[in-house]
Amino acid sequence: MNNFAETQRPLRTGWASLLARISMWVLLSEILTGLAITLGPFHAAVEWGVLIHTVLGAALLLPLGWYLIAHWLDYRSQALSDVVLLGYVAAVSLLTCSLSGVVVTWQGLFALKTSPLWRNIHLVSTLAILACVLPHVVLSLYRRIRVAGAGPAGGFLGLVSGATAAVLLLTAVLALAYSGTRYVNAFPKDYSYLFGKDRPFAPSLARTSTGGAFDPRSLSGSDTCGTAGCHSQILDEWRPSAHRYAAMDTIFQGIQGVMAKQNGPESTRYCAGCHDPISLFSGSKNIFADNLTNAQGYREGISCVACHSIQRTDLQGNANYTIAQPREYLWQWSDRGLSRIARDFLIRTYPAQHNKLSKRMYKAPEYCAACHKQFIDQEVNRVGWVQLQNQYDNWAASHWNHKGDPRKTVECRECHMPLVESHDPAAGDPADYNRTVGDRKHRSHRFLASNNFMPALLKLPGWENQVQLTEQWLKGQIAIPEIEDKWAQGSIVRIAIDAPGRIAAGQKIPIRVILTSNKVGHDYPTGPLDLIQSWVEVSVRDEAGNPIFASGRRDANNFIEPGTFLFKAEPVDQYGNLIDRHNLWEMVGVRYRRSLFPGYSDTVEYIAACPSRPPGKPGGAPEKNWSREQDFALSPPQASGRITVTANLLYRKVDQFLLNYVLGKEARVTAPVVQLSKATATIEVGRAATRPLKITADP
Repeated sequence: MNNFAETQRPLRTGWASLLARISMWVLLSEILTGLAITLGPFHAAVEWGVLIHTVLGAALLLPLGWYLIAHWLDYRSQALSDVVLLGYVAAVSLLTCSLSGVVVTWQGLFALKTSPLWRNIHLVSTLAILACVLPHVVLSLYRRIRVAGAGPAGGFLGLVSGATAAVLLLTAVLALAYSGTRYVNAFPKDYSYLFGKDRPFAPSLARTSTGGAFDPRSLSGSDTCGTAGCHSQILDEWRPSAHRYAAMDTIFQGIQGVMAKQNGPESTRYCAGCHDPISLFSGSKNIFADNLTNAQGYREGISCVACHSIQRTDLQGNANYTIAQPREYLWQWSDRGLSRIARDFLIRTYPAQHNKLSKRMYKAPEYCAACHKQFIDQEVNRVGWVQLQNQYDNWAASHWNHKGDPRKTVECRECHMPLVESHDPAAGDPADYNRTVGDRKHRSHRFLASNNFMPALLKLPGWENQVQLTEQWLKGQIAIPEIEDKWAQGSIVRIAIDAPGRIAAGQKIPIRVILTSNKVGHDYPTGPLDLIQSWVEVSVRDEAGNPIFASGRRDANNFIEPGTFLFKAEPVDQYGNLIDRHNLWEMVGVRYRRSLFPGYSDTVEYIAACPSRPPGKPGGAPEKNWSREQDFALSPPQASGRITVTANLLYRKVDQFLLNYVLGKEARVTAPVVQLSKATATIEVGRAATRPLKITADP
């Protein structure tokens, strides 16, 4: 910039030069839009400012560089002064700012995320430019006016100010022309406020931060999280997960339809807070709605945004959480073309709003309790309060929870969201006691648990892998290095056989099967125990393979035989009738419940018979449908050899009666059965029982 010592020789970068005016306009526009990005609120005008800031800086980077060189050539012979020193510092800052701007722009276009370090260098160098250029220009201008009057300096300031104002005006006009999706946050006009306008989502305890409805589009669009490769790995994990199919679950849809007919459509809001939040908050669970689940809710269930927008949870359960509507970026839901590129660029280079999506809350098991704890009360069953599934309190009272000591505690996320190798931008987390920012891992969003049925039935993307991993999980075959020093080894539930080592022919055989919860962090089984089944299948065979005794078999229609030892619950209505169609809205209590608390054992006893001759052909079925604790007519003791006892712990997600009720018997759909653990024992048969009892357990 020309100062008071300006010579008579022509200057390429004096006050009157076009290059100087363009350069100062670019610099001032870049500084103002840059400060707005840093200090301004999240707004469409600021997002447009990011794009203008980038385009203007990239387009005029070379002219600005040429100006610096020419300016130095014009004034390099001047003696060192305050103005000259400020100019050199400003030039170094400008070069640093330009270089960091190029890096951030490249990362915003082609990388998975921008580096906080480079963004901070860009910001600090901008502030340094402002701190140096402003006094450099003011001092130069003051001395120029004092010596030679305003002259070209006045025109210089007028042109630069006008051009900068035009850039800011363009930003405002673009923001007015397009500021993102216009959401309709309103309930349907015929919306039924069954429990009053202050509780529009009751009987669910879920609520929005505004108390009103949310446009379903604002909580959906999960596929866009992976369109540019940003969270594609996490998206692929989520697609076949229970969170994703929570609303499209065939059983959920069937039960919801029955509940709407019998108990009123508004009552389905009770389930929706956890199964179908998008439909709930949009007002689709309404008495006059033809479809209680809207399109976005059906396709996405618990979507990425629905989960990450939860701000507060409560231990009461029944979806007791508060959700906020996230602020969207321009072209938020675009998945192709220039708009998608611009959207991705904005999120990467202006990530503050994106980073506000909740993550730290998930480190606490209390977050999971909002949905993984359930009860029925008078608003649903018209009678009173009844506790249902409750994974959180089970865990909190178990030996897995050492409050305040994360090195001993095994938490929900450590089991169900184990760390996996990652190329995702979300990889790394210094806030965990055992992780670092560069560990290149993220928590899996498969949410592996026990449902190996629904992903296959719905044929979701990646369902084969999800089913395989779920079955491995149920068998305890998935290793989790993060917690291997504080978790157990082997099956999730261990099984052992306690039987005599020797028995006399013709005598009764006492058999005990011992089941111990080994790796489960809550009750086993857990969830809706009126539809989940886990049972013991016992087989006793002689040396030729002839069946002597059996329990826990399934018939041709896939029903478990009577007398089987079964982990299950039998809820009842107010008249004592069995709740067997998952009609929980009629439930007032439980007449039978059996499950295993973490670390505890349960025992089932059987009495078989050691016959004097085989009861059937080799490999054939028993002559009678024997079950546990059943007596037999015995022949005189003559037989000898060996008897093999086998005990299996089996599991299936949905019992056959409910499947037939929801889908129809003619559909011939059955839930796959998984063998969780197995134990065998061999008993020698002779004329006298001389050897003591022995216990044989699964490996």
